[in-house]
Parts: sequence; structure tokens; C-alpha cells
Amino acid sequence: MMRSSLTKLALVLASSAAMAFAHAEEIRMNVVSFTPKTAAVSDGFVRFIDAMNAEFEGELELNWRGGPEIMDPFRMADAVRNGSMDMALMSPSYYSGLVPSSPSSNISLKTYEEIRATGYFDRMTDIHADRGLVYLGEIPATDVKFYIFLKDEVADHTELEGMRIRVFPTVLPFVRGLGAEPLVLPIGEIYTAMERGVINGFVQGNLGWAEQYEDVVNYYITPAIYRAGFNVIINPRSWSRLPEDLQTRVQAYLREELAPQLESGWQPIIDQGNQEVADAGFQEIRLSEEDAADYQSIALDQAWDDLATKIDPALAAELKAMLVD
Repeated sequence: MMRSSLTKLALVLASSAAMAFAHAEEIRMNVVSFTPKTAAVSDGFVRFIDAMNAEFEGELELNWRGGPEIMDPFRMADAVRNGSMDMALMSPSYYSGLVPSSPSSNISLKTYEEIRATGYFDRMTDIHADRGLVYLGEIPATDVKFYIFLKDEVADHTELEGMRIRVFPTVLPFVRGLGAEPLVLPIGEIYTAMERGVINGFVQGNLGWAEQYEDVVNYYITPAIYRAGFNVIINPRSWSRLPEDLQTRVQAYLREELAPQLESGWQPIIDQGNQEVADAGFQEIRLSEEDAADYQSIALDQAWDDLATKIDPALAAELKAMLVD
């Protein structure tokens, strides 16, 4: 009887130990990004992956598989939703077909902390959940802004009328509002399109690519428009593998501690990008104060007006109040 009891106790203890070990086993998530690992704009992703893996070592490991060489960037959000990928680091505009309000974070000039104080990120959490995605938060890059780069000189923004300009979805209404013809193309197709004269210019941040475009770009227009920020989205089933306590800590770490650090870490990359633009000989077309105000007004107004046609106008007004008003 004593031996039988001891045997049962040993089995219970062994089972408990096995369950504890399984519970404590590190959870691995596969991650893709809409940009290649080596791209300058991926600098924030590198810092995000490294910081997350260091902070949650032994609990959560993010395995960054790669970028467009792994899958089409415009299909990454669907891959996350259907579970073929655990997590994606996305441009908000690249999955606007799935979450139409996602590009709203770009249509702003506010900083990360200013936006967080409005409750915007909590609102986006609910919106993404309705679309079958977990919204972890943003990798902010407010100081990474966007410019129109051109082969030929223009006197002011009114001369862009009729030109073909490559865009990503968020800036399409702006370019259309200028009277130009917007074409949505992946980053990797810009050079060939410029070289062949398919487009006259393109909208892009100025991070780490200027040297490659020296023979097809000569000018860029200032002021810059919008702000950059990249969304971290997760498959709900993959997210549910994390214990609730770990979920809470992971989200809080990104939104409250890591994101502000990532926001302030872009300056060396921006400085390098600006230097490359200068070294490539691109010339600034600086709009007059009056034209600049009109240019930026077109950028914001056209984008928000367009968004209000794609989502509930009340929701558009709510988000605009957080990001602009």
C-alpha cells in the first residue's frame, strides 16, 4: 500500500513538473516585414525584434523570417489573419483593404506620445479585433516623413498636374488632389518605372536609398508631408498561445516603454538619408510659405476626405479628432 501511494505521488509530481515545464517553454513566433531586412527603413524593425527578444527571453522569441522575398507585402496581413504567419511589421497602408482605417495613423503630424494620449491605439486595437487581427501597437517614426521626388524641375506644386506619380495607398488621394495621376507600385519597382518613363516621380521617405536613384532623380519638393509609423499585427490564435499575463506585459512594454525609445532612435538614420540625398545631388524645390500651406492642406484634407468615403464617416471624424484636430 505504501509503495503504491509513493508511486502515485511520484507520477503526480512528474506530471506537475512536466506541465510546469510546458507552461514555461519559450513561445516562438514567425515574423515578416513589408520591407527587406537590409533596408534603411527596417532599422526600427531591427531594434524592435532585438528589444523584444531581450526583454522576454525564455518566454517569447520573435523569429524574423524576412520581407518581400518571403511573400508579397500586400498579402502579409491576410497571411497573419489566416494563420500562415504569426506576426507582421506593416505599413498601415499596405493592408487598408483588410482594415480600411489602418492608414489613418500616417495622416497626421503629431508625435507618438501625443497620439497615445488620445486613446488612438486602444481604439485601433478594437478595430483590428473586429477584422480578425490582434493589434499589438506601433513602431513609431514620426520624424520619418514623405517627399515627392522628381526627375524634372517644377516651379511649384501646381505644375505636378498631369504627371504620373508613384504612391503607396495613403498618399494616393493627396497626389490626385494635386491633379497628378497616382500609380500604386511596390518600392522595388520604382527605379525601373522611373528609368522607363512610366512615372515622372514618386512619394517616398528619404532613408538610405538615394545613391541608387542618382540617374533617375534630380529634385524633391519640400515641405514634407505626413508621419511614418508601422503597425505590429498578430494572428489571434498565435496570440492566444501566450499566457494572459505575458500578453499584458508584451503589449504594455511596446506601447509604454519600447515605442518611445524607437521613436527617438531614428535620427541617425534620418541624418544619413539626408546626407545621401545631398551627396546624390538632388536639389530641393522649396515651396513658398503660402504654397507650402496649401500643399500640406491638400495632403491632410484630401486624405481624410477620402478615408471618410471608405469607413463610417463618424469613425473617420473620431480618428481625425485624435490625429489632427
